[in-house]
Amino acid sequence: MTELSHAAAAIAVDRAGHELRRGRPVLLTMEAGDSVLVLAAETLTEAMLAQAMRLAGGALVLTASRAAVLHIGPTGDDTILLPLADLPAPDTEKATLIRDLADASRDLAAPLRGPFTRIKAAAPDSARLAVKLAKTAYLLPAAIHVPLARGAAMPDNLLTVTAEAVAAYDLAEAETLVPVSQARLPVADAENARLYAFRPADGRQEHFALVIGDPDPTKPVLVRLHSECFTGDLLGSLRCDCGEQLRGAIRTINEAGGGILLYLAQEGRGIGLVNKLRAYQLQDQGFDTVDANQRIGFDADERWFLPAARMLQGLGFGTVRLLTNNPEKVKGLEACGITVAERVPHKFPSNAHNEAYLAAKRKRSGHYL
Repeated sequence: MTELSHAAAAIAVDRAGHELRRGRPVLLTMEAGDSVLVLAAETLTEAMLAQAMRLAGGALVLTASRAAVLHIGPTGDDTILLPLADLPAPDTEKATLIRDLADASRDLAAPLRGPFTRIKAAAPDSARLAVKLAKTAYLLPAAIHVPLARGAAMPDNLLTVTAEAVAAYDLAEAETLVPVSQARLPVADAENARLYAFRPADGRQEHFALVIGDPDPTKPVLVRLHSECFTGDLLGSLRCDCGEQLRGAIRTINEAGGGILLYLAQEGRGIGLVNKLRAYQLQDQGFDTVDANQRIGFDADERWFLPAARMLQGLGFGTVRLLTNNPEKVKGLEACGITVAERVPHKFPSNAHNEAYLAAKRKRSGHYL
């Protein structure tokens, strides 16, 4: 895709995400000329569902991990479709059931009773893209998917997004990152620092680079990739080690003579703050951090590191010493064209509130803790 088409794709998908967050449908057009009406399960209303059910063939799309929690048999696909007509609830109560099927927070308190009928045929690409649209909007990863007959009457002012744009969204957002502002920013533990802001073409949240000292681009630079954590970084949450990692990284980089801390807009390992709070609810019920994410329907880690790579390259750095305990960050950054010359350990003591969280990161995600 060209720079212009990358920007167009990013903007189109962002607009579609905002429509889904408002509870409005969007029209997903496929390359073969077919169209699908998409609604987010989380924001579904009875009125919108009734409108969708007047069209034939509608289904609820869940991720395979969420379906497994509901004891719905696997199909081998990463998405599972449940026909709307077969959901075990009266039409006037189906929207409530759908929201409950998508939301794991009440699973233990009010277990959902099946059996739930699934479509056994292979899931179409449009189903996967419908879930991806919900994810890009930081909503629960579940969607209403209604294939449309050619010439079917549609709601007024329906926003349209192409399958190509949705499929290319992650790449498009990373490839359109541009520096928009910078300033000298003395911070605690690193008075000689500058903060650079990078913005994608869709105008969503900026990523930031804190350049400490004057690192030499001809040598491997000490770098920390830090995903934003509102609860840990700002509120001082004891449930994670993010705040300690952030401040410790600044201190370590400064003591090493300079380097870069990338502050990435990837809250909750890419699922967003609201969904992270949902995961916390599940952790309070006894699930570890990996199981909690998967029970909601997400992957254990939804991040990718092309934005970080493009920021480093934009600053003139291609080889790094990566300050991390996460082997996936090393692999992910290298896959995006950055050479990782060394992994530098970066860990802190646990406390009574995050012991289980850190143990799960070590045992389930392979972190060096």
